[in-house]
Amino acid sequence: MRLVGKLAVVTGGGRGIGREAARLFSREGAHVAVADIDLDSATATVDLIRSEAGSAEAVQVDVAVASSVEAMVRWAEETLGGLNVMFNNAGIMLPDDLGAEDTSLDVWHRTIAVNLTGVFLCCKYGLPAMLRTGGGAIVNMGSMVAHIGSAVPQISYVATKGGVVAMTREIAIQYARRNIRANALCPGPVRTELISSLVATPAQHERRRVHLPLGRFADPAEIAQVALFLASDESSYVTGMSYLVDGGISAAYVTPE
Repeated sequence: MRLVGKLAVVTGGGRGIGREAARLFSREGAHVAVADIDLDSATATVDLIRSEAGSAEAVQVDVAVASSVEAMVRWAEETLGGLNVMFNNAGIMLPDDLGAEDTSLDVWHRTIAVNLTGVFLCCKYGLPAMLRTGGGAIVNMGSMVAHIGSAVPQISYVATKGGVVAMTREIAIQYARRNIRANALCPGPVRTELISSLVATPAQHERRRVHLPLGRFADPAEIAQVALFLASDESSYVTGMSYLVDGGISAAYVTPE
């Protein structure tokens, strides 16, 4: 097992990639704090983990609110006994996030508050806790859109994910000699509730799928496997990187028919 004895926080752990990562981290030996703004969904993930003989606790957090994140980290230290791993996965994707001319300031500010400020706050309060525990690994949720553009715009979402990648690189260098690694995980399209609400019709799905060399969206468990690698000592010489897990889309010019 790759996370034996590790103390891990997974934000956005109530569903999707976060839920699969929390389950996988637990199966690999970690004691996991499942954090989500929806406490019921976090509790459901914990119940699932415990049914699989894992060790997990649920906690409510709003990653866009500093006092909430600070309280979550303090709770995690007290409940888990420390902090070695943070998977800062929580994020939103709003339906009215369009192009620069059409996106409202409300959508812009809300997306930045959760996707970018939320990651910043988790690092701000998580880093001292990790230092107190002796170090560890941070995995921040980026996206392939931090690296490539799209004719189907989501200007706020794209801006936040680019910011996450740059911030992760900065943190990685600042803490490299203090036994903390930081990497950004950048998936392509994943079959989650989040994307299903935006890609609701066969035509919308096909508009995106046609550009994927592997010909399909990822399963959340496939992304969780890469989060596990970046969180574990198997990636002990990896820091400051932006890991693309996108089915080949960022490598393609013309995709297979």
